[in-house]
Amino acid sequence: MQKAISKYWPVFVLPTLIAFIIGFIWPFIWGTYLSFQRFTTVSKTTFVGIQNYISVFQDSTFLHAFGFTAVFTVVSTVLINVCAFAIAIVLTRGIKGTNIFRTVYFMPNLIGGILLGYIWQILLNGVLANLQKPLLALDAKAGFVGLVILMCWQQIGYMMIIYVAGLQSVPGDLIEAAKIDGASDREILFKIKLPMVMPSITICTFLTLTNSFKLFDQNVALTAGEPANASEMLALNIYNTFYGRSGAQWKGIGQAKAVVFFLIVVVISLIQLHFTRSKEVQQ
Repeated sequence: MQKAISKYWPVFVLPTLIAFIIGFIWPFIWGTYLSFQRFTTVSKTTFVGIQNYISVFQDSTFLHAFGFTAVFTVVSTVLINVCAFAIAIVLTRGIKGTNIFRTVYFMPNLIGGILLGYIWQILLNGVLANLQKPLLALDAKAGFVGLVILMCWQQIGYMMIIYVAGLQSVPGDLIEAAKIDGASDREILFKIKLPMVMPSITICTFLTLTNSFKLFDQNVALTAGEPANASEMLALNIYNTFYGRSGAQWKGIGQAKAVVFFLIVVVISLIQLHFTRSKEVQQ
């Protein structure tokens, strides 16, 4: 069997590789090329050098969207991981109905982002109306809080499953030995469980970090960037630049924004992966 796999592996890899090249690699290369062009259609372009990238950093809406997205990413990443880990700790203590709780917490992750955004828009606007507060589209702070609540509600259950798997992989005899030596629950948590589940923390932090930075459909459905683009995140800003502004120059600027956005996410993700992986211990 092993010989057959080693002999015919290109047959199985090739279809996926072709799909990856067509669906990701080629569009990325072509998009990078277009980021140096001024165009209205991809068949008629004019080379403008780095002018599009200069315009990106002169665009106040992009800089505001970056700041808004960065703050949102930090807040949502911390809240999601802390809450997911806390729930995972509770659900690995052998309480009754654990499987039911896991299913209930995981279910929000199955709902599409657009639908989820509109559902929470109705709920949050209803609460704000009863409190006689401005609606989401009229208050950027309320929009920020709404996005954080929505993201946490959708992602906590998914991350919880990963943390549960990580906690269940911690050797039981290690915890028993710590208890015999007189270690408290707090010491067991911070000196044994947390170091042992660092691979899970790496995965969950990476997923929440990238998902928060790339958030688009929930932003569109919940606030649409209102009021006056104050709650606009990076992905929505790129979309609005490319499709929402008239003029040949904006297509190229929108494409340049997409390349800058890609580089930002890659750099931040690599830094995070390096930092968290350096804390991992071998079991």
